[in-house]
Amino acid sequence: MRKPMVAGNWKMNGNLESIRQLMDGLKAGVDSVESAEVVVCPPFIYVPKVVGMCDGTKIQAGAQNLCDQNSGAFTGEVSGEMIKDVGCQIVLVGHSERRSIYGETDEAVADKFAKAQELGLKPILCVGELLEERENNITEEVVGRQLDAVINKSGIQALANSVVAYEPVWAIGTGKTASPEQAQEVHAFIRSKIASLDAGIADGLQLLYGGSVKSGNATELFSQADIDGGLIGGASLDATEFLAICKAAK
Repeated sequence: MRKPMVAGNWKMNGNLESIRQLMDGLKAGVDSVESAEVVVCPPFIYVPKVVGMCDGTKIQAGAQNLCDQNSGAFTGEVSGEMIKDVGCQIVLVGHSERRSIYGETDEAVADKFAKAQELGLKPILCVGELLEERENNITEEVVGRQLDAVINKSGIQALANSVVAYEPVWAIGTGKTASPEQAQEVHAFIRSKIASLDAGIADGLQLLYGGSVKSGNATELFSQADIDGGLIGGASLDATEFLAICKAAK
């Protein structure tokens, strides 16, 4: 049985006071989340603070990105070693905003995934299509290509200690949400594709949905056979809303 996971991606939001208030709210209610792993991914500068706030709770702190190099002349980058050094064990890799805004290619994402695995971090690999790609009926082609880049680089076994998040780019921050049936169709494709290489890994792999998930639609989305939880953006900045989403993942 796959354990559900709900991960909150705070993106470039918050300050010390608002994050303290958010974490206080999450800590006050997280024990009521019976089933799901709860992860929060703050901006890099606040990661050490949030790691400390997570001590003694069921909440895990993750990072939003990492460099594919261990150290060196890479101004502005943060290495996986640094992420581990401050207590994180989870990292987002290939988020759609990293791909679309900062030009990260499938190969660059695969390199970051490999580096995370090399260092013992658990990557949450983000995959998903643009609106025009969905309208052109090439969603599976795009998602399959993004998965293949990682599998070709690291091998199918690497997915055994990872999470995959399907996030249709057209549904992120737009208020639009893939219908439960649309989301399930892509999740089923992902699991089937991985099962064709290793059925055991596919069966145990946590697949998350990300794309305007809210407490009002979370239960229906998470009840789909191949959706094991969510990667949550804006709704994770409200403790009550985020906890309600977490409780929906069973």
